[in-house]
Amino acid sequence: MLARVAAPCGEQIPREQIPQDQIHREVQDYYGKELQKSEDLKTNACVTSARPVPKAIRDALEHVHEEVVARYYGCGLVVPECLAACRVLDLGSGSGRDCYLLSQLVGERGHVTGIDMTQGQVEVARKHIAYHMEKFGYRKPNVDFLQGYMEKLGDAGLADESYDIVISNCVINLAPDKRAVLREAYRVLKPGGEMYFSDVYASQRLSEAVRKHRVLWGECLAGALFWGDLYSIAEEVGFSPPRLVTASPITIGDKELEGVVGDCRFVSATFRLFKVPGSSRAGPGQVIYNGGIVGHERELVFDANFTFKEGEAVDVDAETAAVLRSSRFAEEFLIRAAGADAAAPQGCCGRRVKEKICDPFLLLEKLAAPAPACGPAATCGPRGCC
Repeated sequence: MLARVAAPCGEQIPREQIPQDQIHREVQDYYGKELQKSEDLKTNACVTSARPVPKAIRDALEHVHEEVVARYYGCGLVVPECLAACRVLDLGSGSGRDCYLLSQLVGERGHVTGIDMTQGQVEVARKHIAYHMEKFGYRKPNVDFLQGYMEKLGDAGLADESYDIVISNCVINLAPDKRAVLREAYRVLKPGGEMYFSDVYASQRLSEAVRKHRVLWGECLAGALFWGDLYSIAEEVGFSPPRLVTASPITIGDKELEGVVGDCRFVSATFRLFKVPGSSRAGPGQVIYNGGIVGHERELVFDANFTFKEGEAVDVDAETAAVLRSSRFAEEFLIRAAGADAAAPQGCCGRRVKEKICDPFLLLEKLAAPAPACGPAATCGPRGCC
């Protein structure tokens, strides 16, 4: 359950006061002309990472062309688990770094599509398709890149229920209409599919001065969503409640921009949303992870609230049970109905029921605090879940 939050400060100006075409043009110019490499950024919003990169991912990144890496401006590492043979769509794929990384993880039987509105970025990505397919040893390409808008995926020819996973890396904040982005992602996902994405979130709704600042738009801050609004938009669209995975702080190294932003704080956070069919919804459950996911054999850190250890029974709430039952993770778990004494999740430490962490700023505070000792019956997740 989402914890009640205090009323945010500042005012959210109506979207119609900032023409979408104007924002699209300015973002295209910023990323296509002004930025030539990640070092040109004025904040760390687009270069922050929330946790260490696994060796398998580091090795895969080594195979990505240097120009593609140099033109990458993401704010996290959007690599969900259990990817073999999946069809993946990358919203705002830019130079294609994440697409080429995922290309190696889905394998030849999978496919990755990248879509971006900036012609120069799409050209960089397309230019290196042959290089990467040869590098990966693939007989035919398993990636393609489209120029288009993530608010209008139908215009790019993307059909209903055609992808297993939709990812996005620090670009939804650049979209004037975030509801449209989530609606389109929901439409193209198959039942049980997942939207796994990193983005920038604000501690409060933004003032007009911030939302009209051209550089702050390009730096991923002026379009940042107040984190609490993500939950209401996701529910409105039809997704299951957002599941917070990681969070890392964002700093602004420019005094002028700091003055414009004022006391608002920003965070880079990764969330996962699932398209759960109604038929999968039941009561709470008890699940046992079988350890079958490559790279996560001993434990699967599913989000900031749940870590599943191989062979260990964990009581989960009804929403988590439905997500696991309906998604690509179903074959990785033994899922059974909860008994009368397990009608609610155990939380993190001991037998006390804990409230889920939904606020990325609260997660940052928990991560910075000393880790408490956990008892043998605990279902401890990442540091900070207790």
